[in-house]
Amino acid sequence: MSLRINTNMSALNALRNVQNASDGFSRSIEKLASGLRINRAGDDPAGLIRSEDLRAQIAGLEQAISNSQDATNLVKTAEGALEEVHNLLRSMRQLAVASGNTGTNDLTALQANQNQIRSAINSINRIAEQTQFGTKKLLDGSAGVSSAVTDPTRIGGVFFGGTVYGQIGAATAAEYTVGTGMVTVEVTQEATRASAAGAALATGTTLSSVITTAGTIVINGVSVTTDGTETLGRILDKINSLSSVTGVVAEYNDRTRVVTLRATEYGSNFRVDVSDSANVLGLQSATVTAGQDARATVTVKDVNGNDITVYFTGGIGKTSGLRLSDARGNVILLKERGNVDNNTAYAVARTTAGDVTFQIGANAGQTAQISINNMRASQLGTGVVAGKSLADIDVTKAGGAEEALKIIDAAIQQVSKLRGDMGAFQKNVLESNMRSLAVAKENLTATESAIRDVNFAEEISRFTKFQILQQAGMSVLGQANFAPQGVLQLIR
Repeated sequence: MSLRINTNMSALNALRNVQNASDGFSRSIEKLASGLRINRAGDDPAGLIRSEDLRAQIAGLEQAISNSQDATNLVKTAEGALEEVHNLLRSMRQLAVASGNTGTNDLTALQANQNQIRSAINSINRIAEQTQFGTKKLLDGSAGVSSAVTDPTRIGGVFFGGTVYGQIGAATAAEYTVGTGMVTVEVTQEATRASAAGAALATGTTLSSVITTAGTIVINGVSVTTDGTETLGRILDKINSLSSVTGVVAEYNDRTRVVTLRATEYGSNFRVDVSDSANVLGLQSATVTAGQDARATVTVKDVNGNDITVYFTGGIGKTSGLRLSDARGNVILLKERGNVDNNTAYAVARTTAGDVTFQIGANAGQTAQISINNMRASQLGTGVVAGKSLADIDVTKAGGAEEALKIIDAAIQQVSKLRGDMGAFQKNVLESNMRSLAVAKENLTATESAIRDVNFAEEISRFTKFQILQQAGMSVLGQANFAPQGVLQLIR
């Protein structure tokens, strides 16, 4: 047995253990008070690093969900404005149909209809210019693609939405966002008109010659009758006066002495059906040729400046063979001068791109874009009547009601397409993304909690242990400090 006074090893040992127990007790109190297993880097360095990374991701996901909700509200704002544009277009179409009833309408009635149409056009322009989300305008073209004709001799109109489906070089075809740049068109198949050519008439027949054969010619279901006393020119005039009904015009070639009936419109959607049982114009066994739709290879720029090759075809949706459309509803209206297959690409239009970009993910590059086109009247209804848009409708002019119906129908299609694209973006991108992000946030939060949050059941057990050890250590330390007093018994 060794007794020392200057150095009490038992007390030092007891003090060290009491300090350890006290430190453990303090850390346990801190964890129970904060609810966190990691309060500082020293608690779990690796766990802290992982936890902070997860916290950053969770915060990013929360903001991305908020961004997606804001984006949904923006799309709803634009879509609501377009619904009113649709209402105005329907009213304009009703007025155009009423104006086409020229048998009962006088000029005063037509002018009244035109005044209402003009008011509706002004309202559409006002909606396009004033619809905004906060201070961001949505329908004035700054948030989408605007298209302008640069060669009016070759094309009569152009419309591009926000996307095209095509190829960059030899890459697989995909969907691309339209950027700013020139649009070139190379016609690979010319559009033709349907025709019916008759047999040659008698030698010396001219337009002033009297056709002595009486009979009835039926063209596309419409009858033209002659009594055998009319000149060839008069009969052709009668046929041509009905062209708005039949869709057919008559021509005569003095050299070949052949009467030819041609469709007024280009393409496979327009026919020439003729019955000339009396062979008045040599059309009893006419040679009928079907119309052909134009095809073209179009080059347009994407947002990165790459050239995208897109294939356009005429006659889509029972329209003219000169009205070219692609897989995304973009339109180019060829003029007759532009309807030439000569292996040459011509720059005919220019696109100016703008879009609305949303940060819908927690990390860089996780964005989504939507293009909202210019909804001014001058940009609607293009691509059906050369050089005209919704802003140019005039039902007081001859044939104005028919033109108005074509233009308004095209405008309705354009607005419908944009509303459909916006609805698909809202449903399939934004709302789907919010649901996906909510699941990701939930799971990341669970993982971060497992790393950083304290397990109270486990920590209470540890707290109780340190509390008992601290109390026991203090008691033992007191006993150890008392032990040197035993030396006094030896001194007595």
